[in-house]
Amino acid sequence: MIADAAPVLAKTRRRLIPFLFLLYIVAYLDRINVGFAALQMNQALGFSPTIYGFGAGIFFLSYVLFEIPSNVILSRVGARIWIARIMISWGLVSSAMMFVQGVTGFYTLRFLLGMAEAGFFPGIIYYLTRWFPIRERARTIAAFMTATLIAGVIGGPVSGALLSFHGFGLAGWQWLFLLEGLPAVVLGLFVLKFLTERPEEAMWLSDAERATLVACLREDSRAQPAETTARALGNRRTWLLAVVYFTIPVTLYGIGFWLPQMLKTASGGSDLTVGLLSAVPYTAGAIAMVIAGRHSDRTGERRWHVVVAALVGAAGLAASTLSTGVAWSLVTLSIAMAGLASMFGPFWALTTSTMGGVGAAASIALVNSVGNTGGFVGPYLLGALNDTTGSFALGLCAIAAMLAVFGSLALTVRDGS
Repeated sequence: MIADAAPVLAKTRRRLIPFLFLLYIVAYLDRINVGFAALQMNQALGFSPTIYGFGAGIFFLSYVLFEIPSNVILSRVGARIWIARIMISWGLVSSAMMFVQGVTGFYTLRFLLGMAEAGFFPGIIYYLTRWFPIRERARTIAAFMTATLIAGVIGGPVSGALLSFHGFGLAGWQWLFLLEGLPAVVLGLFVLKFLTERPEEAMWLSDAERATLVACLREDSRAQPAETTARALGNRRTWLLAVVYFTIPVTLYGIGFWLPQMLKTASGGSDLTVGLLSAVPYTAGAIAMVIAGRHSDRTGERRWHVVVAALVGAAGLAASTLSTGVAWSLVTLSIAMAGLASMFGPFWALTTSTMGGVGAAASIALVNSVGNTGGFVGPYLLGALNDTTGSFALGLCAIAAMLAVFGSLALTVRDGS
């Protein structure tokens, strides 16, 4: 790395990451707020655990279908325009969830929400590869991705409070969808003004700083040959990484969509109490994610960071089935979330370390889209097994096993293709 690049990279991080962090908080909150809405919506609309689990997960079917085309388009038209489009469209669809009256509408709008949001996360990851060299990426991506956990910290109490708001002919769950969907539309408009496409266009850097950053990235790119979309999608390493990543959405959304109902059963508390309790595992995850990302960058090691984190997460999930008490559930699910969250930074640093160009955009989208089929599997599996057994225990053990086995495959990922 160029010797004097560190101050410029720090300045770039301070400029970009807080804004992208805010965008991802809103995105993730709109994705999982159905878990809190379900505390009222399921009873109001007569949804069984299986119906709710399928509806929560169907988001990921359309998300997967449109992920690669969306990210390829982003690489060609630019992140600024395409991310703004994504945010405005998903905000409108998310707010429209307030009009759901039955199973068909629930499934349809969740499917449309996945279609609208497709490409957001991999688009941001691809965008960050244009601004930060390989060695800086685990901490940078971890800093950005803590938004998934902070969304849980903030979203739990906020969603719990919104559920208590009834008025103007709308139930609490309808107000929740309306008021949590609109910020995405507003922020989408801000993206058009605030987001800088490339380092060469960064007027908030001096001429010398721009030259230093461009030179640093050019030097780094020599280790990342540009690939065509076809070659990237046929890359064995890419597919192996997709299998490893599958375990993260299985666990993240399996817990995320069902955590409010798990804690409601364990505590017997009000919707607001459940919202406050749900913030605890996400807080543990946010702290662990930052620490793991920094340690991975400092040591330059990625694979073992992913594997050890996966095993810790699996152990926490398995332990959570040993008791239904609220204190035990909070402790074990916090361990599970800390382990899971620690995988994110090292995993994406490993994923983005060997490829550049439009092929990188396609490769990132493939890993994210194939992996995110787990976002359907996790919630649906927990719902179906809960319907069958009357308990979350079997579903949590199944997810723990997948996390341990598939997460360990990271050790087989090579540096090359």
